[in-house]
Amino acid sequence: MAKQINSKQAQEREANVAEALSKTELFFKENGKKISYIVLGIIAIAALIYAYKYLIVEPRHKEAQNHMFVAERNFREGNFELALKGDGNDLGFEQVIKKYGKRADKAIYYYAGICELRLGNNEQAISYLKKYQTNDKYAKAASQCCIGDALVNSEKIKEAIPYFENAASLLDNFFAAKYLLKAAMCYEELGNPQKAISLYKEIKDKYPQSPEGADIDKYISRAEALQN
Repeated sequence: MAKQINSKQAQEREANVAEALSKTELFFKENGKKISYIVLGIIAIAALIYAYKYLIVEPRHKEAQNHMFVAERNFREGNFELALKGDGNDLGFEQVIKKYGKRADKAIYYYAGICELRLGNNEQAISYLKKYQTNDKYAKAASQCCIGDALVNSEKIKEAIPYFENAASLLDNFFAAKYLLKAAMCYEELGNPQKAISLYKEIKDKYPQSPEGADIDKYISRAEALQN
């Protein structure tokens, strides 16, 4: 009796499998062309992505990096005009940005911004530096400080303060003292010695070993005199 039941179950399973195979065969027969087109489309898209990455993006990135090498060398040597504008043979940061954009290197906006700042072109420096994106907190703080410097140079002192304060907030070490000092001096310039004193005292309490902390008492005395 048990053998008959097992035999019947086996026959039912075989029938179900045969029916499933039959339905699958029918599906592919009816939709074979559509499936072929879809598969070919996927292959074509994958080929285009591969070609774009390895035949266009990477070669252009390498080409941009070669130009960046010369511009960076001029930057390190303090030749900011040459680093920014190039010499007619090798491109400067400005031309590399126009030709390659971010494909060159995300740091290119920082380099270009510093060059413009050193050359006294504050608005262009700000424009470049605001485009610079990085996860490195030290580099980010430095770029924020440079925006603040450019704004101070443009006599936009009130607008500069948040950049100095933001730069200081990114770091929890004596590097922050320099940015706090810049912010405090801006508050003094704006006639707010009380706020300046609070930042000077923050430097004295948190970063007494910093270069700024060594002379901070004279800043505090000056601001207190203005307050009185």
